[in-house]
Amino acid sequence: MAKPMFLRKIKNRLIYVMAKLVAGEPSGQYMAFVGKASCARLCERIIELGHTSVLVVTDKALRDLGLADEAVAGLNREGVTLSWYDQVDPDPTYGHVEAGARILRESGATAIVAVGGGSSIDCAKVIALTKHNAGDDMTTWAGFGKAPEEAAPLFVIPTTSGTGSEATMGAVITNQSTHKKEIISGSSIHPAAVALDACLMVGLPKPITAATGIDALTHGIEAYISTWERGNRTEMGRISVQGVFRWLRQACEDPGNMDAREGMALAAYNAGVAINQVNVGNVHAIAHQLGANFGIPHGHANAIVLPHVLTLYGETAVERLAELAVATGVSDSGHPETRARAFIAEVEKLIADVGIAPTDARIKREKFDIIAEAAMDEGDGYFCPRQLEKSEILNLLEAISE
Repeated sequence: MAKPMFLRKIKNRLIYVMAKLVAGEPSGQYMAFVGKASCARLCERIIELGHTSVLVVTDKALRDLGLADEAVAGLNREGVTLSWYDQVDPDPTYGHVEAGARILRESGATAIVAVGGGSSIDCAKVIALTKHNAGDDMTTWAGFGKAPEEAAPLFVIPTTSGTGSEATMGAVITNQSTHKKEIISGSSIHPAAVALDACLMVGLPKPITAATGIDALTHGIEAYISTWERGNRTEMGRISVQGVFRWLRQACEDPGNMDAREGMALAAYNAGVAINQVNVGNVHAIAHQLGANFGIPHGHANAIVLPHVLTLYGETAVERLAELAVATGVSDSGHPETRARAFIAEVEKLIADVGIAPTDARIKREKFDIIAEAAMDEGDGYFCPRQLEKSEILNLLEAISE
């Protein structure tokens, strides 16, 4: 049975007050190398810091294609000892973390390089925590700011443009026992430096380019409309949304367009910077459940949920969405409500243009109640224009199922 809204509002307010007390002001400590030589420069940075033994965390596909080895070639050339954990799967579990942590312990590596998308990066973050906290129950790290204070230094080379994990202090790990995605966060797992190399993204298939691109768009929008006024999240959110609107179609239609690939890499990174300050929102709260229960890739889940949540917010998000309509060139005339509706319509059009269908056959009605409850519980911990009713989430799930 759903909790009464007044209790959910009290919970949300308490979390907001605690978050403001604990988080303070953003540190603003970001280091990103951009362009063709960015991987080489990141490797030089790792060597400058004195690391001679490094664990590389990636997935089997990137290893087999040679992209992961190419990304860290600068370390190999300089004689750095490389150990590999290349078995990360989409939506990594604590089991994946355990397997990587075992290699970290056995190798004696002093730093970690994550090469890949959000799954590899998130897995690497939690592996990094095990360096100084071996034996801890990792599930106790779940929650805002609950990650241990010490971790192995983490360096990131993203091969997709969407998750933004390369710029955040959070990681999403699936708990195999509960089938729920758990968020682990803390300043200790914020990447020390990042390489944004568009050359590594040229071969991405269109469906992955599209889904990860809409993931970045979702991050930018949710940060921009957040009710937590913190740092420069509005500026970074706006820049990221503008970037996705400008470059995503081109990246999907012309995979070899380096300007589009680099534009999307920067858009995703800027969106990551934005959500690192204020977190995400109800789109993610629902999308996480779709991933955990039906195996729907995260970016795809965000894409089918995003327009519905923006519409449900109604007048509570009108002003912010109207501002984004102007910033993206969608509409600069009429009342704010008109501009907000035009922006949502353009978001829907962009999602359709890059080939993502509005429904998914994997979504099964027998789990709707469980998903709605879990989405409300997670969403109550975010700072959204408003909290969603269970009936609204159930109607949304009906609309996106087949």
